[in-house]
Amino acid sequence: MLAKTDAIAALKTVTDPELGIDVWTLGLIYTINVHDNTIDIKMTFTTPLCPYAPQLLELVKTALEHKGFKEPTINVTFNPPWKPSNDIKDMLGI
Repeated sequence: MLAKTDAIAALKTVTDPELGIDVWTLGLIYTINVHDNTIDIKMTFTTPLCPYAPQLLELVKTALEHKGFKEPTINVTFNPPWKPSNDIKDMLGI
């Protein structure tokens, strides 16, 4: 049976095309709910106008499916808005 740790491992392979850092490390994933081999994700983008949003959603879905999750559900929210942590700011040089 798949677990949250499996989902996190998959999400760490999905790199934000604009920032070059994975979605898990960036803090774009707000919640992960695993039920048997299905998964519900709540995530955000760095900005509501993210030009890579469709691509990023497809990358997340594909990574989860390759890990074995069936029909991942990905819900996008902007509440709360994404704010980079101090570690991410350091990584980005800001």
